[in-house]
Amino acid sequence: MKQYLLSVHMVEGQQPPMPETMQQMYKDVEALNSRMQAEGAWVFAGGLHPPTAATVVRIEDGKVLTTDGPFAETKEHLGGFWVIKAADLDAALAWAAEATRACQGPVEVRPFQEEPAR
Repeated sequence: MKQYLLSVHMVEGQQPPMPETMQQMYKDVEALNSRMQAEGAWVFAGGLHPPTAATVVRIEDGKVLTTDGPFAETKEHLGGFWVIKAADLDAALAWAAEATRACQGPVEVRPFQEEPAR
């Protein structure tokens, strides 16, 4: 089976969901996670703190530099993700359709690169 990244994207500055909506989203995501685990699709998943909590590490002129904040200056950012196993892209898209309903946000699906033959 191939592995896919299902990434949840958030838009900075959008009105946050009402507390009751947020609680329902947590319940729906928890139920989806349980189904993924039961059906063998689950590899791991996680929610992320906002981009203001990010630190970027890079090499410049041979020295390691760290800067606060996200790497990309954009309103859209990664809010969370799943890594799943699926037989093919269609199966991964079916999980993504459930994920977008559960978290009420757009979900991008990307396959992992194949390991090179050794």
